[in-house]
Amino acid sequence: MNSPSAIVPVTRRRFLSTTSVAAVGALSASRFAFAQASDTLKIALIGCGGRGSGAAAQALNVPGTKLVAMADAFPDRLQGALKGLIEAKGPQVDVPPDRQFVGFDGYKNAISLADVVILATPPGFRPMQFAEAVKQGKHVFAEKPVATDAPGVRTFLAAAEEAKNKNLKVGIGLQRHHDPGYIETIKRIQDGAIGDVAAMRVYWNDAGVWVNPRKPDQTEMEYQMRNWYYFVWLCGDHIAEQHIHNLDVANWVKGAHPVKARGMGGREVLTDKRYGQIFDHHMVEFTYPDGSICFSQCRHQPGCWTEVNEHAIGTRGTSAVGSNLIKPSVGEVWRYRSEKRVDPYQQEHDDLFAAIRNNTPYNEAFNGAHSTMTSILGRMSTYSGKDVTWDEGIKSELNYFPDELSWNAKMKALPDADGNYEIPVPGVSKAW
Repeated sequence: MNSPSAIVPVTRRRFLSTTSVAAVGALSASRFAFAQASDTLKIALIGCGGRGSGAAAQALNVPGTKLVAMADAFPDRLQGALKGLIEAKGPQVDVPPDRQFVGFDGYKNAISLADVVILATPPGFRPMQFAEAVKQGKHVFAEKPVATDAPGVRTFLAAAEEAKNKNLKVGIGLQRHHDPGYIETIKRIQDGAIGDVAAMRVYWNDAGVWVNPRKPDQTEMEYQMRNWYYFVWLCGDHIAEQHIHNLDVANWVKGAHPVKARGMGGREVLTDKRYGQIFDHHMVEFTYPDGSICFSQCRHQPGCWTEVNEHAIGTRGTSAVGSNLIKPSVGEVWRYRSEKRVDPYQQEHDDLFAAIRNNTPYNEAFNGAHSTMTSILGRMSTYSGKDVTWDEGIKSELNYFPDELSWNAKMKALPDADGNYEIPVPGVSKAW
């Protein structure tokens, strides 16, 4: 078995990683051939890590776009992303020093300079940054999850309603909704290909992600932000940050969000203090309005079996949804096949910018918020060890966000004398 320190870093959005991006960009060029230089859409990137860099590069694959502003809490992250984007996209990147904003409030200035805003900071910042972008009347692409606690979800939903009223276009980084294989498979399921969906199984089981060692000169705020994945106020735990994709598919198949969660979880492998305060495994039973159950697993434990997929069990067959496979009880097996490869990470940007240019309805914010709350509901049940209803969860006032944003702020999660953080205890801890 591999040791916890042998975890291989995993990034969902690889920055300009393959030639397929260029190929999809060429397809985008034909689709958006009408875009002229005179109607260039100006982009602001908020959050300049690997995910933000990748999202910006994919947005710039759409003709008629230009990156004009960037913001990040850390100057080294901003400069690293800017250098890579200039090398990759050249004249499409026009971000001089006076349009580079560093610090906690810089996002407001960057937003003011753009037509379209990419929000790719750690998820805890998403509600306030989305609300600001909508207040300023900007179109938005926001990464998932869109919040890390129920108050944040409510803030995001309120801004989503405002965006709808202002006819702003909103894309959310749940890219499976832009994958033709998923789209066709789920359409067939909803059309009755496997009968009524009586249950689902969804998984995000893998080894885990990166760790950035603590440096002597770091404040607690900087340390947590550099290791945002391991703190609930920033990440929401991996059930929210990664497993949201699978739970989003379950909601999509069922056409609803769950009404109750019952779960268990904890830390049994990644127990070192470097892993902050999150669990290394969650298992949740989500109950949907029709009484059906989704059995949910996510795990960060090296050396174990891995799977990232969704499965639907129907009264007349089954489907490995993520594999685009349907096995009816009677009849031939169906699998989605296409000669044309579509990169869903690119397609989500193509679709957003097409909606902006054509002024067609486009608002994924509500779905993003409901899928985020589904993940948070699961975490509430695993942290508390109790049944939690949707109504109880969405009304929660438990707020993990710091009372102030400054490098010397007093954090709600603080290490003890040995550097260990308090871990939720099922049956004891308040979780909603």
